[in-house]
Amino acid sequence: MASDASSVPIHDWVLTSLDGRPLALAEHRGRVLLIVNTASACGFTPQFAGLETLWRELGPQGLTVLGFPCNQFGAQDPGSAEQIGAFCQKNYGVSFPMMAKVEVNGPGAHPLFQRLKREAPGLLGSEGIKWNFTKFLVGRDGRVRKRYAPADTPAAIRRDLEAALAEPPPAA
Repeated sequence: MASDASSVPIHDWVLTSLDGRPLALAEHRGRVLLIVNTASACGFTPQFAGLETLWRELGPQGLTVLGFPCNQFGAQDPGSAEQIGAFCQKNYGVSFPMMAKVEVNGPGAHPLFQRLKREAPGLLGSEGIKWNFTKFLVGRDGRVRKRYAPADTPAAIRRDLEAALAEPPPAA
């Protein structure tokens, strides 16, 4: 990835998966992305079930859900990568890609989240993520389309995802 991450198309990024392997978003080029900062011990943690439903039902149509564990909010995801992965699989059957734990705010914020926050600010233009399970919708074209609050359930945003999926993939 180039040194100026803000100019690199999102589908050109290479991320680190929860198991430490590289995940090239190029593998998901032309797909709609739903990027979520997650936590294992949060009041919103049951949203993993809804995210998994979206992944299973809309994945064949071109949706990729990406979960990014984050321990910045109430220390609600303190576990190791192995613990987080086991928790998500055992309790919610998570099969969508889970990424390595990240920070989403502050000087250590992952460059992807810096970009997402800048391109889809929150209420009143704020950039900071307020809590776990903030969601970002990225269109097939790699543009950040919308930001959703933690209380916005996966079922509540399904219509937006379906609309994004109905758009044709960008020309190669």
